[in-house]
Amino acid sequence: MDASVTELIGLVAGCLTTGSFIPQVFKILKTRDVSGISLVMYVAFTIGVLLWCIYGFSHGQISIIASNGITLALASVILGMKLRYR
Repeated sequence: MDASVTELIGLVAGCLTTGSFIPQVFKILKTRDVSGISLVMYVAFTIGVLLWCIYGFSHGQISIIASNGITLALASVILGMKLRYR
């Protein structure tokens, strides 16, 4: 497969998976209910996404950097709200 096609697939996949966090952010902002959010899971997930960002930078893979950078921001917001509203 052509490199530009695989990069496009990576960008689309990143947009879809990253976008899945947006409804959770809005729900928590609206309800301030974080009782269903696991603190341990979000700490582990946020660290994992940070490591993916580092990996993406080290390999120059823009799709990994972009999708995981945005995911890191959204996961950090959710984690911060979990800590604030618990």
